Amino acid sequence: MLPAQYRMTRSAEFGATVSRGTRSAQPDLVLYTRADETGDSGPRIGLIVSKAVGNAVQRHRVSRRLRHVAKTILDDLDPADRVVIRALPGSREAISPRLEKELQTALQRIKKRSGESK
Repeated sequence: MLPAQYRMTRSAEFGATVSRGTRSAQPDLVLYTRADETGDSGPRIGLIVSKAVGNAVQRHRVSRRLRHVAKTILDDLDPADRVVIRALPGSREAISPRLEKELQTALQRIKKRSGESK
């Protein structure tokens, strides 16, 4: 489970990360990252799971899986990083290891594009 201190809760953070962040798409999710100027509180991760994913039960299941796999990338993030994970409809049938692999791949692509070697 993703600790509360790393969860993104403010709408402004979500909006800024999605609109001004770097994007990397995978078959079951889209990852947006952005460095926050006042990033002294550690990395923050937010989830977007829309009704396109499924009904409430399916959306909550996907959210739980994404929160669990998001914990695995915390060590790869800088304290100023803001990350938003948007679940796509295919994530409804995806198992956790597949979501984790896609998340790792998306993060590596973004880091490679920005010239970082973490």
